[in-house]
Amino acid sequence: MILKRTYLLAVAMLVGALVTPGAALSARSPQPRLEAPTLAELDFGNGAAMRTRLLVNAPRRLTGLSWSGGTYTLPDGMKVSVYVSSAYPEAEPLARKWADFFGGLVHGSEISAMKAYFAPLEDVQEMCGSVEAIGCYGGQELVVTGDSSTGIPPASVAAHEYGHHIAANRVNPPWPAIDWGTKRWSSQLGVCSRVKSGTAFPGDEDYNYSLNPGEAFAESYRVLVETNGTAQGYSWPIVDPSFRPNLQSLEALRDDVLKPWTGPTTTKIAGKFLRRSRTWSTQVATPLDGDLRVQLTASGRGANDVALLSGDGQTVLATGSWSSSGGKSLEYRVCGARSVKVRVARGGAAARFTLRVVVP
Repeated sequence: MILKRTYLLAVAMLVGALVTPGAALSARSPQPRLEAPTLAELDFGNGAAMRTRLLVNAPRRLTGLSWSGGTYTLPDGMKVSVYVSSAYPEAEPLARKWADFFGGLVHGSEISAMKAYFAPLEDVQEMCGSVEAIGCYGGQELVVTGDSSTGIPPASVAAHEYGHHIAANRVNPPWPAIDWGTKRWSSQLGVCSRVKSGTAFPGDEDYNYSLNPGEAFAESYRVLVETNGTAQGYSWPIVDPSFRPNLQSLEALRDDVLKPWTGPTTTKIAGKFLRRSRTWSTQVATPLDGDLRVQLTASGRGANDVALLSGDGQTVLATGSWSSSGGKSLEYRVCGARSVKVRVARGGAAARFTLRVVVP
């Protein structure tokens, strides 16, 4: 089984003095029992902090262990697959509870594509390929410890990893949502502008981990779940405070879950020059970051030209060039600007023209 993206979940326990992650994760009960998920108990207390990292290898031994559970139908008709390791005593009845837990999260149709596996810490470390792992995600598969022997409730880990699952099933061109976050959320947080200024590092699981917007998205999803979107009374232990969610960013995230962005919006604008005017312009809203395209066509002789300006009209952002379909066209990557101005310059006798504007 090959997974395109896999994320390692590691924990560092702080008890008076710094303890190495390996030492912290070695603490486990002799006979761990699978815990039932409870949203009211989602918390990162006890000084615990979790991290996700990109794994080179995919989760292993999924087919080599004994699992109970299966695929469950949710009240909304969608299905979710949950498997529990036989190492947990009397755990099979709880598989249904975990299926209901996922069904109770804010989700879309991506839930039916997921397979969730719960196992004791030692097996999770083996499957995720690290002695520091308490869970991993990739290729629509989620592996999580089913008990809180690490000091972190498994429901918190599962909520974080489900955030990665959502991102993996959303599009945010020209960037991968798994690294940048979803379209509305990343635009709200200004991820593109932050990358340009060197204050955000998509996909960085090492030195700039705390400034990785992919991890900030997964953590923000956990906060959405824990606070029911209120952005009140939550912990934020592993991602830089500059990504800390608020009501607006959580609302954007919720919209990306429930109403996924599927593609750009195309608008046709009929323009007309006044009798003696040489230019015509219109304002275009750009609420989301991504690639903008403008196509200008006009009948008759002469070549009208098109340019894209900043919202205040003071800066030229892009100029038109001849397109293969005739007329002039331009492209521009929107990165933080919430509006731009399209200007058409008259180059012939024809007074009328058409603009085809594609915005993300």
